[in-house]
Amino acid sequence: MKALTRQEVPVVIEGDGLEVRLKEIGGGMSTSFIRLPKGTDLGPALVGLPDDSCQCPHWGYLLAGRLQMRTKQGEHIYESGQAVYWAPGHVPTALEDTEYVDFSPTEEFNEVVNHIRSQG
Repeated sequence: MKALTRQEVPVVIEGDGLEVRLKEIGGGMSTSFIRLPKGTDLGPALVGLPDDSCQCPHWGYLLAGRLQMRTKQGEHIYESGQAVYWAPGHVPTALEDTEYVDFSPTEEFNEVVNHIRSQG
């Protein structure tokens, strides 16, 4: 079994208030601690991935803020205090300063993170 604090998880993407911390926790899964300042739209960073969207599933919990997910099925709003599941094919936009923790398949999430890092 394993437990991690935010400080134990390395930063893999940061800038302009955005912070993504990511670490494999075992069983092919990783945990991430993510902060998105209000107005952050990850759409431009996801261009070039299939459907120009994140293709990794995520299970998580919103600690603070409001987040919009654009999908082929429409837009969905998530708020602080909600446990969430985001299927492949989503594009997040922070409607408020947002902070969440999620759990994702390591291989799929690393592909997305590496793509975003290559854009900068």
